Amino acid sequence: METTKTHVVHGGTLRYLKHDSATTGTPMTLSVFVPPGEGPFPVVIWLSGLTCTEDNFTTKAGAYRAAAEHGLIVVAPDTSPRGDGVADDPAYDLGQGAGFYLDATQAPWASHFRMESYVTGELIDLIDAQFPTTGARSILGHSMGGHGALTLALNHPGLFQSVSAFAPISSPTRCPWGKRPSPPIWDRTTSRPGTVTTRPG
Repeated sequence: METTKTHVVHGGTLRYLKHDSATTGTPMTLSVFVPPGEGPFPVVIWLSGLTCTEDNFTTKAGAYRAAAEHGLIVVAPDTSPRGDGVADDPAYDLGQGAGFYLDATQAPWASHFRMESYVTGELIDLIDAQFPTTGARSILGHSMGGHGALTLALNHPGLFQSVSAFAPISSPTRCPWGKRPSPPIWDRTTSRPGTVTTRPG
């Protein structure tokens, strides 16, 4: 991973990172806060909401003081793949910035929008390989990120020690707002177009 920026925050180190993702087929960006000390440390993965990036949690949450005090690594990935060759939409709730932390199943989204596999596989492996982690991790998020935290924790039991969601999008296919993007992005089971499953396993 390439470090693009580094800041000292509450005695710890905040890094902005970029790497070429084999999962999404695009460059991916993230921020990682490592508390002071040698570690190892447990990890908290933060998932941001629609239109956000890896920078929103860093600039708005004010959580690094507590993370430093409690010895927590905080990882905040970008919300979707991005780039000239990545499918997009003029609306804010579909396309780049709106990955929903799921793997798309239909064109033109399926070739890059594989955020579930990215977060639960490649991202965790990278963090465990390059930072002093204990192997214990939790996941939380807000809005679209709350949706992601809930679905990823439910669909990957045992991967996270805890899950928290703030104002989550918890039933996207049962409201008018969620029906437009649901067929191309959220068809997980193919049993019904636009169906989202949140059962474990």
